[in-house]
Amino acid sequence: MREDWTLGILEDLLDYIQPSRFIVNSTDYNDKYKTPVLTAGKTFIKGYTNETDNIFNNIPVIIFDDFTTATQFVNFHFKVKSSAMKILPTTSSLVNIKYAFYFMQTIRQNTDTHKRYWISIFSKIPINFAPLPEQRAIVAKIEQLFSELDNGIANLKTAKDKLGIYRQAVLKKAFEGELTKDWREKQTDLPSADELLEQIKTKRNFWIKGELTKGNPEAKRIRNKLKKSAVDVSHSEKIPLGWSWTSFIHSCHLVVDCHNKTAPYEDKGIYLIRTTNVKNGSLNLKEKIHYVSQETSEYWSRRCAPEPGDILFTREAPMGEAAIIPKDTQVCMGQRMMLLRVFDTCLNNKYLLYNILSATFQHRFIKNAIGTGVKHLRVGDVEKLVFPICSLQEQTQIVKEIETRLSVCDNAIKNINEALKKSEALRQSILKKAFEGKLLSDAELQACRQEPDWEPAEKLLERIKKEKK
Repeated sequence: MREDWTLGILEDLLDYIQPSRFIVNSTDYNDKYKTPVLTAGKTFIKGYTNETDNIFNNIPVIIFDDFTTATQFVNFHFKVKSSAMKILPTTSSLVNIKYAFYFMQTIRQNTDTHKRYWISIFSKIPINFAPLPEQRAIVAKIEQLFSELDNGIANLKTAKDKLGIYRQAVLKKAFEGELTKDWREKQTDLPSADELLEQIKTKRNFWIKGELTKGNPEAKRIRNKLKKSAVDVSHSEKIPLGWSWTSFIHSCHLVVDCHNKTAPYEDKGIYLIRTTNVKNGSLNLKEKIHYVSQETSEYWSRRCAPEPGDILFTREAPMGEAAIIPKDTQVCMGQRMMLLRVFDTCLNNKYLLYNILSATFQHRFIKNAIGTGVKHLRVGDVEKLVFPICSLQEQTQIVKEIETRLSVCDNAIKNINEALKKSEALRQSILKKAFEGKLLSDAELQACRQEPDWEPAEKLLERIKKEKK
């Protein structure tokens, strides 16, 4: 801390107002209304109200979530959503509220304990207090640097969005046969997709026959379903000569749904895969992980125990995410999950995975989803979903072409994600320097000293405390 600075506490600078009087009566929001309804969290503006009574207008202020400690700077009239916050005005006209606000962004508070934090903790936190002209210069410098940082972040996010568009363009071309067009024209003995589907039919019938002798009800269900089902070929997408349309029930070994109850969790054991663990074509086994016992896994998987190489598919909240179970990984399916198993000598599981992840396929299953609230897919809905199929040799080549292109895309996205993380660290670094007195240059500090209202911070704080009383 600089020698002409002093140490204060936040309640020297900020008073608090209970928000009860300003709580909105109706949550019937409409963007056509004038008055925003605020929360201190990331959502910030919950909506707009047409209520005209008890609007808070003594601005600017800071709103503070009393349970999460999230903050927002507000310089417009508003109402609030709930009483779980404090409205923080300045204690004196001499206080630079943005200086206090930016300082609060440097505070890291564990909020695991459910209690109100402003009075008990935050109001007592020490703040490095600078002379008033220096505060103005620090705020201006922070906002200049943050503006440049935000522009950089916006550019990174735009680039990331474009890579997402490129990714879908690759998948679209792959399943229209465009990526393998030159390769296909050089082949002389490629079997047709119809021949491949006959191989799948033979393998499935052999499996059904064997499982029926064991009394497997799943085999009986599949046999009866195949008798009644037909592949819907009424699709506008063009596919190459020699390809064909097929459905999950006609081309997969198994299509199995999960247990319809929540499995009892354990501290360790077998991974319980829920919809939150399936994202962007892969399983996340590091975050939001739950475990089940071996006994629970066997019970929950009695219809079909998941195996490495199987595809897990989310049928609700969200729909359409898919991933392959990695080698040497034992998992149990949680709620809202489905399993797809292929005959690996006829259908490449990665080919099917990329098909599922394509925007064209995603559009198909959204059309088949049911439900008035949360849309979801039933087993029968998933079984009849269709996709284009080609020879196993071309499937392998398509996967190769896709992964060659997407590996470059994935590396670029990884670099962007790392840069976005660094940008947040840089934001904190700027704030840290600001409140250590290291953000302004010597020339900027000298200019502050020439301001007519410059005085040592200790004297300024004394005047603030006096005005507060």
